[in-house]
Amino acid sequence: MTGTIFDIKELAVHDGPGIRVTAFLKGCPLRCLWCHNPEGLSAQPQLMYKSSRCLSCGKCYEPCSHAECAPFGRCLHACPEGLLSVSGEEVDSALLAEKLYESGAILGDAFGGVTFSGGEPLMQHEFLLATISELKKKNVHICIETSGFAEQSVFLKVLDAVDYVIMDIKLADSAQHKKYTGVNNEKILANFNALRKSGKPFEIRTPLIPNITDTDENLSAIESIVDGANWEKLPYNAMAGAKYKMLGMEYPLDK
Repeated sequence: MTGTIFDIKELAVHDGPGIRVTAFLKGCPLRCLWCHNPEGLSAQPQLMYKSSRCLSCGKCYEPCSHAECAPFGRCLHACPEGLLSVSGEEVDSALLAEKLYESGAILGDAFGGVTFSGGEPLMQHEFLLATISELKKKNVHICIETSGFAEQSVFLKVLDAVDYVIMDIKLADSAQHKKYTGVNNEKILANFNALRKSGKPFEIRTPLIPNITDTDENLSAIESIVDGANWEKLPYNAMAGAKYKMLGMEYPLDK
């Protein structure tokens, strides 16, 4: 089975227990105004262009015969400064599992396992489950980082397959959640309740976005929801908008 990823991060220390290897799956149903992985929003491969060092030589617009360049109308290999790249690669689940395992195995006893992030990995749940199945043959500890926005049948299948869950609860109020992320939070809260009942180890994260998620009202409401569970509040990443220009996108919080 194939799926689309946009990055693999080795030596990850904030993506679950131990030192891990994290695979980032492409595609997300949310449109959080502060998203710091905009290349994970679309399910399709995207052209990334670092315009700051562009020489305006026009070489990338000259016709080429490379099949991988055709979808983007520019030659990915012609830039003398190496400013063009593609975010998004279609991979086979078995081959991805082998690559992730090999990347982690060199750590020996320090290898904590593999984490799947995004984007939203639940959007590619069949590919995700196929990859996890291959890793489980090697007894790899599996963690998922998720918004929790999915049909509960999908969420439960993935929950059953993983060992640890990192899940966001960004906004407690459903109307505010829809305003700032594009979707309401009913599915998320229902899946959080299922997670709590499962007995699976987990932690909840809330990104602290100024005047949006970091308000006393929102944090107090989330504190009531998590009710003593492991809850981490993540400081706002001031560089969150840096990659948008490379993708030809506008950072929503700059508007």
